[in-house]
Amino acid sequence: MATTKPQDMREMTVEELQIHHDNLVDELINLRIKLSIKQLDNPLRVRYLHREVARAKTILGEKKLGARPGEKLSQAVKRTEDNKPEGV
Repeated sequence: MATTKPQDMREMTVEELQIHHDNLVDELINLRIKLSIKQLDNPLRVRYLHREVARAKTILGEKKLGARPGEKLSQAVKRTEDNKPEGV
């Protein structure tokens, strides 16, 4: 499986991105099992997959918070906190 660019992930819907994330996690688990029994051809694939899982989680978080394109996650959090009504 080739790595997916962050821009391509941002164009996915939340459901598609969640499925993509779940597939990456499944593949990562399988690679870690193969790595533990020394049957992995490319051990660096584990590192790349780990990073792609983190990238997918970050973009999922951005989408759930409603981050705008180019906006940092911390800015989106601050914006959503500023828009909360008093007492919440």
